[in-house]
Amino acid sequence: MTDCTEHQMADSLVCPITKELFSVPVLADDGYTYEESAIIAWIQENHTSPMTRQNLSVDSLRPNRIIKSLIEEFENSLRSADYRFKLDVDVRKEGRAIFQVNTKSIFRAHWITRRNAPPTILLKMNGVRAKREASFCVQLSRHPHIIRTYGMIEPTPQDSVMLLQEYAPEGSLHDLLDDQPRVPDEMILIEMFSQITDAMAYLAYNRVTHGDLACRNILVFRFNKYKPEDNLVKLTDFGLTRHSSIYLSVNNQSMVNDCIPIRYASPELIQHQECSEKSDIYSMGVTMWEAFSKANIPWSHIQMDQEICQRVITGEKLSKPIMCSDETWSVILTTMTFNAHERPTFPQLRRSLTRLQYQVENITRSHNELMDKFQRVLQVDMNEVVIGIAVEQTLINLSGLNIDQTGATFRRKLDTNVTVFRLKMPSDNDLNSFIRYYGEHFKSLIIQHEREPTTEWVTIQMSTNILYNHMVSIICK
Repeated sequence: MTDCTEHQMADSLVCPITKELFSVPVLADDGYTYEESAIIAWIQENHTSPMTRQNLSVDSLRPNRIIKSLIEEFENSLRSADYRFKLDVDVRKEGRAIFQVNTKSIFRAHWITRRNAPPTILLKMNGVRAKREASFCVQLSRHPHIIRTYGMIEPTPQDSVMLLQEYAPEGSLHDLLDDQPRVPDEMILIEMFSQITDAMAYLAYNRVTHGDLACRNILVFRFNKYKPEDNLVKLTDFGLTRHSSIYLSVNNQSMVNDCIPIRYASPELIQHQECSEKSDIYSMGVTMWEAFSKANIPWSHIQMDQEICQRVITGEKLSKPIMCSDETWSVILTTMTFNAHERPTFPQLRRSLTRLQYQVENITRSHNELMDKFQRVLQVDMNEVVIGIAVEQTLINLSGLNIDQTGATFRRKLDTNVTVFRLKMPSDNDLNSFIRYYGEHFKSLIIQHEREPTTEWVTIQMSTNILYNHMVSIICK
């Protein structure tokens, strides 16, 4: 048996495209089983297998009744056990914790008694409210954007709980953003926000407040930095872990159940311990700020919790991240309104994000059309070309300089939002003037710049979308 086949059998209840349990499994000619809707969309776009790259046809797909039967068997076994399992009888913990912070530990785990069960983690938490609140995880985990909880491990020590949950291959959104060289495209983040807002609307409908919204509590199952629709995130930790350096005790006894995540907390939560859908909305806004800030900790320039409290309850807000557009920031600001009743509900926020997606998609489409016209008017190639004075000289002149740009080049990095320019900047003063002008007028235009040693040339990376929007008046003459 090949390694590939062994891996497929081990994860046979999980679609290799969606990374989720099957709903409608179908078998393809490459020998692999896929979720029907996922493989149809894949074939229509790529015409080949996502696993072997051989040609595939939608007409050749056929139901996989064996996998369907295994899924039903797995689900029935969870129900028959009343979602309660025993350690080293039903499931085994593997090695040391893969993540541990204060009262929470996460371990890789695998099923003992269930065939071909999906990848699993064991979440152990301590706290006086852990057992009571853990019931929410099982009851509400069938939403597509809430982490699936298979059940609870019993018995556990007093004031602690152990949950069996599905494994997120990409880890938390905080860790993913921290590992990326730059903030993902705006459409990617908006898609993620929309999915989490769906999950939060579901919790609010069931009168459950999360109480700990943050990038660390958003798990990533699929990440594609080029295609928003290929991303999948899920919500975890319904406020089960309160004891951390980012939390603040709201009484003098410093009890775990009286702590709130101060850097994400709304004014009414800080002042009156009022936790509601509207306080979660405020935390959602801070979480969106965190994502656009590449996982920076909110109020990271302030060490003292009391100073953060004072700023929040006097109405001070976080400042706009450089990589966040004005349109998106205006939506985020509605979530951080001082008065709770003026903030949107989660269904209202979801509608705002949908409108924002449509707006950004139209802007992107317009930029693509402008790019085509840019090429035709200036007679340039996509990858590496010599640019006429029309664009390059204008970029320079707007900054107050007068430098001949003959021989300057640009290169659009394929499948990215980055355009690389090679411009003449005879002196460091010229370079500083150029950077200062665009830093003041278009803060997120210039991504990176570097002078070539011992030459007058400078390489500058710019945001393609902002650049082309800036060049509209030139291109359309």
